Amino acid sequence: MKKKYVKIKDLSVSNKLANFINKELLPGTLVSKNKFWTGLNKCLHELSPINRKLLLKRESLQKKIDSWHIDRKGEKINLKNYTKFLKEIGYLIKSQSNFKIGTKNVDEEISNICGPQLVCPVSNARFLLNAANARWVSLYDSLYGTDLIPETKGAVKGKTYNPIRGKKVINFARDLLDKYIPLKNKSWKNLSQIPEVKNHKLNLILINPKQFVGYRKKRNKLVSLLFKNNNLHIDILFDQSGKMEVNNPDGNQDILKIHDIVLESAISTICDHEDSVAAVDAEDKILGYRNWLGLMKLDLKAEFIKNGRKTLRKLNSDRKYISAKGNLIKLHGRSLLLNRNVGHLMTNPAILLKDGSECPEGILDAFITSLACIHDFKKKGNSKFKSIYIVKPKMHGPEECEFTNLIFQKVERVLGLKKYSILCGIMDEERRTSVNLKECIRKLKNRVFFINTGFLDRTGDEIHTSMEMGPMIFKGDMKSSKWISAYENNNIDIGLACGFSGKAQIGKGMWAMPDLMKDMMKQKIVHPLAGANCAWVPSPTAAALHVLHYHEVNVFNIQKKLSKRKAAKLSDLLTIPVTNKFGWSMEKINKELKNNAQGILGYVVRWVDQSVGCSKVPDINGVGLMEDRATCRISSQHITNWLYHGICSKKQVLEIMKKMAKVVDSQNLKDPSMKGHAPYQTMSDNYDKSIAFKAACELIFHGRFQPSGYTEPILHLNRLLKKN
Repeated sequence: MKKKYVKIKDLSVSNKLANFINKELLPGTLVSKNKFWTGLNKCLHELSPINRKLLLKRESLQKKIDSWHIDRKGEKINLKNYTKFLKEIGYLIKSQSNFKIGTKNVDEEISNICGPQLVCPVSNARFLLNAANARWVSLYDSLYGTDLIPETKGAVKGKTYNPIRGKKVINFARDLLDKYIPLKNKSWKNLSQIPEVKNHKLNLILINPKQFVGYRKKRNKLVSLLFKNNNLHIDILFDQSGKMEVNNPDGNQDILKIHDIVLESAISTICDHEDSVAAVDAEDKILGYRNWLGLMKLDLKAEFIKNGRKTLRKLNSDRKYISAKGNLIKLHGRSLLLNRNVGHLMTNPAILLKDGSECPEGILDAFITSLACIHDFKKKGNSKFKSIYIVKPKMHGPEECEFTNLIFQKVERVLGLKKYSILCGIMDEERRTSVNLKECIRKLKNRVFFINTGFLDRTGDEIHTSMEMGPMIFKGDMKSSKWISAYENNNIDIGLACGFSGKAQIGKGMWAMPDLMKDMMKQKIVHPLAGANCAWVPSPTAAALHVLHYHEVNVFNIQKKLSKRKAAKLSDLLTIPVTNKFGWSMEKINKELKNNAQGILGYVVRWVDQSVGCSKVPDINGVGLMEDRATCRISSQHITNWLYHGICSKKQVLEIMKKMAKVVDSQNLKDPSMKGHAPYQTMSDNYDKSIAFKAACELIFHGRFQPSGYTEPILHLNRLLKKN
């Protein structure tokens, strides 16, 4: 039997991982095998004990908080005493002097351009390519295919092109041009001739002439006009070939022969090794690492069957134009790619240390993903400044941020990188980070390029941290609770006070319903209005529509105003969302339990059985939601809390889980996106033998004892059981 591991220094390394690193990753980096493995070996053995110590501190603090709440069971919390207690145990750190971040060599996509941000599982090459290429997206396609254009008065989508709907798209787009590239004394709707550019001069008179950036011609005919608004490009494409009239029986309906408007859309993309993937061993990790390497080398490709035809997808080239001054200009053809490593909690059997323990996965991620970026340094296909962007999730407080800084220092030394080449995104999604955000940023002040908020994980941690305090309010009521608004505002306040504006991103969370674009356009404008440089979207189409909000709102102007407002209160941030007077009807309780249970099962069965870490999972009403582990965390912790405080019984929850398993089975058997995966195994045929069903139940019934309420330990264990 072939050995799974090879001995390298003091490490036992998966054969597959060793081959990938030695034969694919290292060649071309000028980092020798000996230098890499010697450095990795030394760093893993030096850093792993520190990692374990930090995790033990998490447990220690949680036990002290649990005891404090237990001793005051039934009492109304005294925030003054609670704050004092958190300081005494070292959970709440005293805020030090003011400072400004010193991050340098930040690409303009981070520092100067505000817009949508995609998050994409690094394990799926096709999705990654779609996300990277979503820097430029068709507005016409995005409007035509979504509910933003109503299917009324004959404007149905249909299976073939509908000129009635097409006309609505054209009119919608003209309104946008009038709004964001206004002409002097004219409307784009009333133009009757194709614009001309002679001697690099546009024959249209703009209210703001500086908006005209450049153009493209083909056979001396204008095919593209490039404009800019709020640092975002708008590319108007003209069809002067006559082909559209030949190929389309309805012809080009547009008198100006505009056949599309392409919007600069997903300015940055997080390539995710964490919440949206199911990576439990060397094989899974290599898949993600190889895809990331392909992005850095610009040679990632994906071949698939679409509409019965074999399709090859690859990365878009840069876009070239002639400027308004007659010079050649080149614009980045792809999103700026960021890499989300895993946090400090999980280990992975891809590498075993000399004592036989698994290596911390986050440290391994830092070495491998940074090494891959050296390939980008030659081509500058991603970062123009040879910067590496790593988003680090699930850090608890300043000490863990300091540890991340130490990891990156070690990686830079081993790989021969300049100091502070590795920049860090801090995800403000854990309670101890929120209440100490300023000091967390201080520990990474020369690396930080990004902070953000995330309702799901942050609420999951809120529930787990205060588990002993009492029953939590309904999940839907969390968004209107006092601590949430303080949390969202505090993130902006601290970021601006630390000098993020014009240097680093402040981000907001995901719109989870990719089919409901009309609702997104009504609601998601709150993110740029809140002062956020970027916000997460679930698809390239959503990016092309959400970017309109950034044309509407000048975020940097908003940030100037917000920097003068009164900062969010710590007391509000520490207000725990429990209720002492619930009196809820059993009907209302069961409805909440069903909603949570269906979400957990819908996500877990794909994670455990199919190795799908992120997909559009139908909710209890059949609405498709982009789900990742954060959803699973909040839902499982919420039921755990209610179960613990007697709002519901174990029997009641188990019965609901079984009923919802039948619903999820039915949804998945009808879901066309499940085709191409392993044959779906229903949970409801045999609950006792379904690993996925048992895993979902464990998340609830053992949820109180999971570290910080995380789902990873249980999911990883059950996925490995399923694989083996």
